[in-house]
Formats: sequence, C-alpha cells, structure tokens
Amino acid sequence: MKVTRQKHAKKIMGFYKHNFHFREPFQVLLDGTFCQAALRNKIQIREQLPGYLGGAVQFCTTRCVLKELESLGKALYGAKLIAQRFEVRNCSHHKDPVSGSVCLLSMIEEGNPHHFFIATQDQDLANKVKKKAGIPLLFIIQNTMVLDKPSPKSLAFVQKLQMNQLVPEHQKQSIVELKEKEGLVKQEGEKRRKRKRAGGPNPLSCLKKKKKKTQEGQEPSAEKKKRRKRKRIRVKAEAVQSVQNEEE
Repeated sequence: MKVTRQKHAKKIMGFYKHNFHFREPFQVLLDGTFCQAALRNKIQIREQLPGYLGGAVQFCTTRCVLKELESLGKALYGAKLIAQRFEVRNCSHHKDPVSGSVCLLSMIEEGNPHHFFIATQDQDLANKVKKKAGIPLLFIIQNTMVLDKPSPKSLAFVQKLQMNQLVPEHQKQSIVELKEKEGLVKQEGEKRRKRKRAGGPNPLSCLKKKKKKTQEGQEPSAEKKKRRKRKRIRVKAEAVQSVQNEEE
C-alpha cells in the first residue's frame, strides 16, 4: 500500500510541476484542523511529508490560524503548539483577524502566485479550494497523509492551456493596445491586399509562345527535307546519263 501511495503522489506532483510550475521547497499552508488530526493520529508532519511529496518542504501558517486556535482554548492546545513551530506568513488581516479557512482562501487568490499547498481537514474549505485551478490539497485519512488528485477545474485549465485557448484578460488588452500603438493592424491589412494584387504570369500566354516556336521550327525543317530530295533526284539523273554515254 505504501508503494502505490508513493507512486500516486509522484504522479500528481509531476502534474503540478509540469503544468503549474511548482518547485522545491514546496510551501504548505496548514490550518488548525490538519494539525489536530496529525496530533490525534500520531503523524510526524515534518519528518513524513517531505518524503511523501518527494522534495524539501516549507511548513507555514498565518496569524489568523494561530489566533483561531488560541480562541478555541485547551481542546486544541496541542494543535496550537504544532502550528507555532511553522513559519508565519503575512496575511491582509492584521487589524481584523478572520477565521482560518477565510484567511487561507485569501492567500491563494489571483492564481496562487506563491504556489501554496493547502493542508486542511475542513471539508467546506476543501470544496472551495477545488473550485480554483492549480492548488494542491492535502488531508489526513486512515492515519496517513494524502495528496488529493487534481480537481476538475485544474484539469480543464490544463486542457485549455494545451489547446492555446487560454490567455489572461489583461494580456489580451495589452496585446490589443500594443498593436494599435505600433499600427500592426493596418500593416497586416496592407500586406494582405498586396498579396491579393500580386499575380503570376498568364499560363495562356506561355502556351501561345510555345506554339509559335514549334511552328517556326517546323517550317525550316520541311524546306530542308524538300531540298534534300531534289538533290538526290539530280544525282540520280546525272548517274543515268553517264551510264548511257558509256554504253554508246
């Protein structure tokens, strides 16, 4: 089971590396529910997760997650101690903290530019993460950490990307503006018109010229043949006269 699980994770990691440019060290955002599940199932996150993902890992969380664990009291004291060992990434909720799930969703907005993994046991958060393309999801099941398969949103994104049908809107606008400034649209129209006006030689005129050449070439050949025949006739007449004179 361990070998098949490792192969499954390797295949999924290859998908994210190739299509979404994930690189080591992999940055994993953890919430309180994941830390609590790891504590309950006696999972050593720091030791086991790098081997499972096949590379170095940076474990991180946010201030909102830590404050949420503090507010929940003794029940999640162990999960709080685990989360405090990780790097704290800056979020946009300095003055007004929000729940851990809302904070993690804000960290992966705008196409997940920092290439975060999301590690959570919150089903509602997991469903929202799956609606975004290019975000790997980690969860714990049956005392093991599992990397979820790519979501339908991620698969659809890659399919469009392979068909060259996906261009961000801001890039489309910038391309149109550059074309207008450089006047490339007019130049393309002029080039097309020039191509239409330019024509090749008339094949009929070529055929007529060839016919004239052949006719002109046939006439002198016929005259030569006639002259040769006349010469042959004269030679024969002279030979006959000479023979007759000798007989006389």
